[in-house]
Amino acid sequence: MSTITAGSRVTLHFALKLDDGQLVESTFDRQPATLVMGDGSLLEGFEAVLLGMSAGERKTVTLPAGQAFGPHRQENLQRFPRARFVGMELEPGLMVDFADKGGASLPGVIADIGDSEVVVDFNHPLAGRALIFEVEIIEAGQA
Repeated sequence: MSTITAGSRVTLHFALKLDDGQLVESTFDRQPATLVMGDGSLLEGFEAVLLGMSAGERKTVTLPAGQAFGPHRQENLQRFPRARFVGMELEPGLMVDFADKGGASLPGVIADIGDSEVVVDFNHPLAGRALIFEVEIIEAGQA
């Protein structure tokens, strides 16, 4: 039986839940995920949970925000003139696609709508949240 180390190829089922138990994502009801440790598929905090596990093992761990998607950063809230959104029906929670300086897509969530400006949150939607990470290792081996 192979133990997961850096560079291992891993097939697993996982579930992510908020700390109140609300399910965010799960593969338990579909095809398992396959990844190579260190390839960027998982955040470091999630990979750290997998290290040392073997096929057949199951584990549930609560990850604080700093080990998951990081803290919610105030500097990632940006204010834009409301005129920039003419013709759009805005409401809090609406995801809007912006372009960064390099032209790449950058999603932002409408956080607040004022008479003259709109506040857009560019934090990851799970930033600032502790997450429950449940994982079952199906297979582990060399990449």
